Amino acid sequence: MKVVRQGEAFSVQSTKAESGQIQKCFIVLRELGGKYENEYVCAMLGNLAGCRFYEGDVVAATLRFSTHEYQGQAYQEVLATEVVKLGKL
Repeated sequence: MKVVRQGEAFSVQSTKAESGQIQKCFIVLRELGGKYENEYVCAMLGNLAGCRFYEGDVVAATLRFSTHEYQGQAYQEVLATEVVKLGKL
């Protein structure tokens, strides 16, 4: 995948973290092949949220897709659990 952009990390509440807070940021990844390929807006949590990737970086990423319902609406979430930089285009 190719990095389109990455937002700044921010703290969110987490019952799983010792401190009660965890770092989170969003990254937009596009499949290789051109500007019309599929794009994914992914959350990155914890130490991964502190990693910096830049536009044009080529990465291998493990994505976890999940859904949840809230007030009768279905939402899909994409979590990047691992992102490794391979190079730059």
